[in-house]
Amino acid sequence: MPNLRILIIADDPLARAGLAALLGQQPGLVVAGQVASGSDLPAALDAYQPDALAWDLGWDPAASLDRLADLPGDAPPVLALLPNDSHAAATRAAGARGLLLRDAGGDTLRAALAGIAQGLVVLDPALAGAVPEHRPPGQTPAPAADLTPRELQVLRLLAEGLPNKAIATRLAISEHTVKFHVNAILGKLGAQSRTEAVARATRLGLVLL
Repeated sequence: MPNLRILIIADDPLARAGLAALLGQQPGLVVAGQVASGSDLPAALDAYQPDALAWDLGWDPAASLDRLADLPGDAPPVLALLPNDSHAAATRAAGARGLLLRDAGGDTLRAALAGIAQGLVVLDPALAGAVPEHRPPGQTPAPAADLTPRELQVLRLLAEGLPNKAIATRLAISEHTVKFHVNAILGKLGAQSRTEAVARATRLGLVLL
């Protein structure tokens, strides 16, 4: 799979440099360029040809939301980095496909950028509660609220790609119990496979790929 080209957007030069250093160390990512949000973003998109945008909204996200909303309709997906959940809903409404906290680690950033590049909506669990769920008309909401705390633990380990045996070891429960929880998760999310369950849970903000 080719490397993802990432354009970093941030008004703070230190934030740009920090993100570039962090993302530049991640396998599968190439930092194509760095720009301030006040620059000519359509021109930057043409010049750098990124696959995804990593946008640090700084400590005052409201100042950049209009620029985010004004991105061309064919712009690459945006991973927005926020200081807290106070502007999470507005940032999602402005068009960001992924939301993470600004202190997210390199592995988390890489996984989130890969997810949005594949068309997924990626929400940090700390921000998901502040973002209204968007569903196509007529789609029945998944009964995510029915997942027990233990099922959520199993689901997040499924998202890490762990097999049942490893999940059982991690949670100090039997493999049979893990299978029971996996079947319950599939049923509650209306999924036919573990992969589909993780994808649906990611769209709901229950896990971060």
